[in-house]
Amino acid sequence: MRVVLDACVIFPPILRDILLGVAAAGLYHPIWSERIIEEWARATRKIGPLAEGEARMVALAMNAQFPRAMQRAEPGLEARLHLPDPNDIHVLAVAIGSSADAILTFNASDFPRHVLAEEGIARRDPDGFLWELWSHHPETVAGVIDRVHARAEQMAGGEVSRKAMLKRGRLSRLAKVV
Repeated sequence: MRVVLDACVIFPPILRDILLGVAAAGLYHPIWSERIIEEWARATRKIGPLAEGEARMVALAMNAQFPRAMQRAEPGLEARLHLPDPNDIHVLAVAIGSSADAILTFNASDFPRHVLAEEGIARRDPDGFLWELWSHHPETVAGVIDRVHARAEQMAGGEVSRKAMLKRGRLSRLAKVV
């Protein structure tokens, strides 16, 4: 399965780490574009002055780990597309150009299902997407969550509730089953 990661699902570190972990395990093929990465890096500025630089370093690592993830839309494709937020058309164009199966996003209203369906693309929310992967590959997804959880505890210097960590990553459905 080929899935475009919208900038909003790359932004939360816990969610990003879980998504990339299950991709590294071979459960799906992640896709992004330079513009998606740029949106995410610029959005991190609100966290603090060093956050954007850190995001750009993480982006370099992401591109090294997933060299086929970086895609671009066909020239002129965006001109024929329409979405409620014109700033999101590039995401749909990348999905079409890379033959993606889905766009993973929190922004349901910006990606109407009927518009995406016309292009043969589904809109998925991260919690439902990861829950579905867990339901088919529970050991693999649980192993990724265990590694992300261990890293969160190491960074916190103490105990971190797994359930609270997943809920912070906006993964409440997954938190109930793991």
